[in-house]
Amino acid sequence: MNPQFKKGVLELIVLECVRRKDRYGYELVEEVSKVIDVNEGTIYPLLKRLTNEHYFETYLRESSEGPPRKYYHLTAAGILYRDSLEAEWEEFQQQVSRFLEEGRTYE
Repeated sequence: MNPQFKKGVLELIVLECVRRKDRYGYELVEEVSKVIDVNEGTIYPLLKRLTNEHYFETYLRESSEGPPRKYYHLTAAGILYRDSLEAEWEEFQQQVSRFLEEGRTYE
């Protein structure tokens, strides 16, 4: 997939994953990777930024497999931001689809 396409939609996918269920960092990498190919080096800086912008709250939860894990929880501001990104995505996707469909009429 084109890296610019991925970059443009990554925030929305991460926010949606956490809206569905609180998740820890590596779990998010795995979930997002089901949709688009990403690595930890891409996700963790995004999580830090979204947390600093108050779209996520974090908390620690004990793990049976090692040290406690930091979980991300979507805040009310995060829900609003995610919803606005989804609306923008829908509009963008429709405009591009219309444009491409119009181009097919010229063939």
